[in-house]
Amino acid sequence: MVDLLDVDRLVRLHEASVERWHDVPITHDEREPLWKLILLNHAYNFQLWHEEDKARDPRATDTEMARVKRAIDKLNQQRNDAAERIDEHLAGVLSEAGSAAPADAPLNTETPGSAVDRLSILALKVFHMREESARTDADAAHREKAAGRLAILLQQRTDLSGSLAALLEDLAAGRKRLNLYRQMKMYNDPALNPVLYRSAPKKA
Repeated sequence: MVDLLDVDRLVRLHEASVERWHDVPITHDEREPLWKLILLNHAYNFQLWHEEDKARDPRATDTEMARVKRAIDKLNQQRNDAAERIDEHLAGVLSEAGSAAPADAPLNTETPGSAVDRLSILALKVFHMREESARTDADAAHREKAAGRLAILLQQRTDLSGSLAALLEDLAAGRKRLNLYRQMKMYNDPALNPVLYRSAPKKA
């Protein structure tokens, strides 16, 4: 049976990368194609998280808010594209191995790429909630509340990673089929966003 993705390694990579990227610039040091895509998706989520923080700054000027909004839109598109490419890669591996499921095999409610993306975001939530649970400049009630939320996030990560591992086993065994789905984001497409195409200069 084809080995699609080591989920334990995935969780460790997400966690270690979040910790490292808070101290040093983002780097992509994975050589395997799938793990490059996973780190790429994770890096976009990391950047997106911190741009979202800036968007809540009450001191930000209108100019800065416009810049942040555009950055968020771009990163969100890149993040979704990377998740889709993870699914493309896995579908290719299944096809090459002859493990593609029959056409009548059931589908899952989400794809592996979507689950990887969610686990990436959970790694960021865990890191920052852990920080909040240890803040020395906050009172005990704040730390206790954050610790309770951290426990929930860790359980969510355990549940989701276990579900992803089970899905990957089903896909490898041909018990479920993997369909590729596109996010079809319209707001970044100048041909589909009416604000963009109505404001574009008319062709002579």
